[in-house]
Amino acid sequence: MSTQVEISVSDSNAGMRLDKLLSEHLPDMSRSRIQALIKEGCVVEGASANGRTIVAPSRAVKPGEHYHLSVPEPEDAEPQAQAIPLDIVFEDDHLVVVNKAAGMVVHPAPGSPDGTLVNALLHHCKGSLSGIGGVKRPGIVHRIDKDTSGLLVVAKHDKAHTGLAEQFAAHSVDRRYRAVCKGQPTPIKSRIEGNIGRNPNDRKKMTVVRSGGKPAVTHYQMLEGFQQSGHAIAGYIECRLETGRTHQVRVHMNHIGHPLVGDPLYASSALPSYVKGEARTALLAFKRQALHAKTLGFIHPVTGKDFKFDSEVPYDFSRLLDGLSPYKLT
Repeated sequence: MSTQVEISVSDSNAGMRLDKLLSEHLPDMSRSRIQALIKEGCVVEGASANGRTIVAPSRAVKPGEHYHLSVPEPEDAEPQAQAIPLDIVFEDDHLVVVNKAAGMVVHPAPGSPDGTLVNALLHHCKGSLSGIGGVKRPGIVHRIDKDTSGLLVVAKHDKAHTGLAEQFAAHSVDRRYRAVCKGQPTPIKSRIEGNIGRNPNDRKKMTVVRSGGKPAVTHYQMLEGFQQSGHAIAGYIECRLETGRTHQVRVHMNHIGHPLVGDPLYASSALPSYVKGEARTALLAFKRQALHAKTLGFIHPVTGKDFKFDSEVPYDFSRLLDGLSPYKLT
């Protein structure tokens, strides 16, 4: 059943655009969604639902006019809701922050039709999703790779989705990752800039390209270095993202010659002969890219409050660091 909204134009609203008038009365709905509803013929001018249909979002309203908006019920999302445990860091009526486990895909795709974060959120948020673009689904504004762990923010309605998406587009979201790379980058703190595009020789991989691709900037800083027999074997680093491209940290660190430990796409599993003992055991035992989305900061898209969340590295990542710790540089 659709939701019916009746709005009367006051003197103070005179000359206002119709879409702006409606958005003020429906604060949880994005302006773009309201514009789409107008164009779809869901708004009539008159005292009842039988008035004249208005399809121009830019129409200037006049005092004394009455508008009737019929908002269709959000459609059920195609992915099925599944009762999958989630680590919820924060949740309110507008958004949810999740600490994603390594091994979980964010969104259904060929090869991963279910068991994803979206499937889990559809179950967890049942009854609290007002719809993204008219569909009852969580609003995914950024993703992290299947085998990367860490923090994601997800919108529950159009306004939150739009507000978060604008912050990601403006590169104002604070995103910091922890990673373990092979060797130790020099200098120990620097900026990597290079457009990222599809690798022409392997479509599963991304790469830094000379032309085309999408601009990408990563700031890294080495937090700890590990060494054996005078050789740099690994570095524990923090990476701060200005942009958010597919595989960005993995590609940029590989580009400067320091791929992430365990990365099945960009790093060789072989180790030099001088890597021995606990270090060798720990490095060979880590079977995914050593990457964790540790810090996430943004402005709440509805309340305007500054939020910053932090997540400890998961158990397997901690064990990797423990295995390397005897070889830490002092």
